[in-house]
Amino acid sequence: MEDLLIDTAQTQGYYTVSDKGITVALDTNLTPELIEEGFVREIVSKIQTMRKEAGFEVMDRITVSVTGNDKVQDLVARNWDTIGGDVMASDVKLGESVGYVKDWSINGEAVTLGVEKKA
Repeated sequence: MEDLLIDTAQTQGYYTVSDKGITVALDTNLTPELIEEGFVREIVSKIQTMRKEAGFEVMDRITVSVTGNDKVQDLVARNWDTIGGDVMASDVKLGESVGYVKDWSINGEAVTLGVEKKA
Protein backbone atom coordinates (compact mmCIF):
# COMPACT_ATOMS: atom_id res chain seq x y z
CA MET A 1 0.00 0.00 0.00
CA GLU A 2 1.30 3.45 -0.89
CA ASP A 3 1.31 6.37 1.48
CA LEU A 4 -0.69 9.37 0.33
CA LEU A 5 -0.24 12.95 1.33
CA ILE A 6 -3.45 14.95 0.94
CA ASP A 7 -3.24 18.70 1.33
CA THR A 8 -5.71 21.53 0.76
CA ALA A 9 -4.89 24.52 -1.37
CA GLN A 10 -6.72 27.75 -2.03
CA THR A 11 -8.16 27.99 -5.53
CA GLN A 12 -9.10 31.36 -6.96
CA GLY A 13 -12.81 31.98 -6.49
CA TYR A 14 -13.11 29.57 -3.56
CA TYR A 15 -12.42 29.79 0.15
CA THR A 16 -11.62 26.53 1.90
CA VAL A 17 -11.09 25.68 5.53
CA SER A 18 -10.22 22.35 7.11
CA ASP A 19 -10.60 21.24 10.69
CA LYS A 20 -10.47 17.77 12.26
CA GLY A 21 -10.49 16.03 8.89
CA ILE A 22 -13.46 17.97 7.49
CA THR A 23 -13.02 20.43 4.65
CA VAL A 24 -15.56 23.05 3.64
CA ALA A 25 -15.28 25.05 0.42
CA LEU A 26 -17.28 28.18 -0.41
CA ASP A 27 -17.66 29.61 -3.90
CA THR A 28 -16.83 33.32 -3.57
CA ASN A 29 -17.44 34.25 -7.20
CA LEU A 30 -19.97 37.06 -7.55
CA THR A 31 -22.65 36.44 -10.16
CA PRO A 32 -24.57 39.33 -11.74
CA GLU A 33 -27.58 38.29 -9.65
CA LEU A 34 -25.61 38.50 -6.39
CA ILE A 35 -24.18 41.89 -7.36
CA GLU A 36 -27.69 43.19 -8.11
CA GLU A 37 -29.01 41.80 -4.82
CA GLY A 38 -26.19 43.65 -3.03
CA PHE A 39 -27.22 46.90 -4.73
CA VAL A 40 -30.85 46.34 -3.72
CA ARG A 41 -29.87 45.76 -0.06
CA GLU A 42 -27.74 48.94 -0.09
CA ILE A 43 -30.57 51.00 -1.62
CA VAL A 44 -33.02 49.69 1.00
CA SER A 45 -30.53 50.55 3.76
CA LYS A 46 -30.05 54.11 2.44
CA ILE A 47 -33.80 54.70 2.16
CA GLN A 48 -34.38 53.36 5.69
CA THR A 49 -31.69 55.74 6.96
CA MET A 50 -33.42 58.62 5.15
CA ARG A 51 -36.82 57.68 6.62
CA LYS A 52 -35.31 57.93 10.09
CA GLU A 53 -33.46 61.20 9.36
CA ALA A 54 -36.66 62.73 7.94
CA GLY A 55 -38.54 61.83 11.14
CA PHE A 56 -41.09 59.50 9.53
CA GLU A 57 -43.06 57.09 11.69
CA VAL A 58 -42.48 53.36 11.22
CA MET A 59 -45.87 52.85 9.55
CA ASP A 60 -45.78 55.96 7.31
CA ARG A 61 -46.17 55.13 3.62
CA ILE A 62 -43.71 57.02 1.40
CA THR A 63 -42.81 57.94 -2.15
CA VAL A 64 -39.20 57.30 -3.18
CA SER A 65 -37.36 59.23 -5.88
CA VAL A 66 -34.19 58.21 -7.70
CA THR A 67 -32.23 60.55 -9.94
CA GLY A 68 -28.73 61.19 -11.25
CA ASN A 69 -27.77 57.64 -12.21
CA ASP A 70 -29.39 55.61 -15.00
CA LYS A 71 -27.87 52.33 -13.77
CA VAL A 72 -29.36 52.72 -10.28
CA GLN A 73 -32.68 53.94 -11.70
CA ASP A 74 -32.91 50.81 -13.91
CA LEU A 75 -31.99 48.61 -10.97
CA VAL A 76 -34.69 50.21 -8.80
CA ALA A 77 -37.28 49.82 -11.57
CA ARG A 78 -36.43 46.10 -12.00
CA ASN A 79 -36.55 45.45 -8.24
CA TRP A 80 -39.27 47.86 -7.16
CA ASP A 81 -41.54 45.20 -5.64
CA THR A 82 -38.78 44.18 -3.21
CA ILE A 83 -37.52 47.70 -2.48
CA GLY A 84 -40.97 49.27 -2.13
CA GLY A 85 -42.15 46.49 0.16
CA ASP A 86 -39.09 46.70 2.39
CA VAL A 87 -39.27 50.50 2.87
CA MET A 88 -43.08 50.90 3.04
CA ALA A 89 -43.18 52.84 -0.25
CA SER A 90 -46.21 52.89 -2.48
CA ASP A 91 -44.69 54.91 -5.32
CA VAL A 92 -41.35 55.55 -7.01
CA LYS A 93 -40.42 58.53 -9.16
CA LEU A 94 -37.46 57.94 -11.47
CA GLY A 95 -35.51 60.87 -12.85
CA GLU A 96 -36.85 63.42 -10.39
CA SER A 97 -36.41 64.41 -6.75
CA VAL A 98 -39.11 64.65 -4.08
CA GLY A 99 -39.21 65.46 -0.38
CA TYR A 100 -36.13 64.89 1.75
CA VAL A 101 -33.26 64.46 -0.73
CA LYS A 102 -29.74 63.14 -0.17
CA ASP A 103 -26.75 62.26 -2.38
CA TRP A 104 -25.26 58.80 -1.90
CA SER A 105 -22.52 56.58 -3.28
CA ILE A 106 -23.94 53.09 -3.57
CA ASN A 107 -21.26 50.53 -4.43
CA GLY A 108 -19.35 53.31 -6.20
CA GLU A 109 -22.40 54.65 -8.08
CA ALA A 110 -23.32 58.28 -7.31
CA VAL A 111 -27.09 58.72 -7.00
CA THR A 112 -29.61 61.09 -5.43
CA LEU A 113 -32.43 59.52 -3.44
CA GLY A 114 -35.50 61.26 -2.07
CA VAL A 115 -38.23 60.25 0.36
CA GLU A 116 -41.59 61.93 0.88
CA LYS A 117 -44.37 60.97 3.27
CA LYS A 118 -47.65 60.13 1.55
CA ALA A 119 -50.56 62.33 2.58
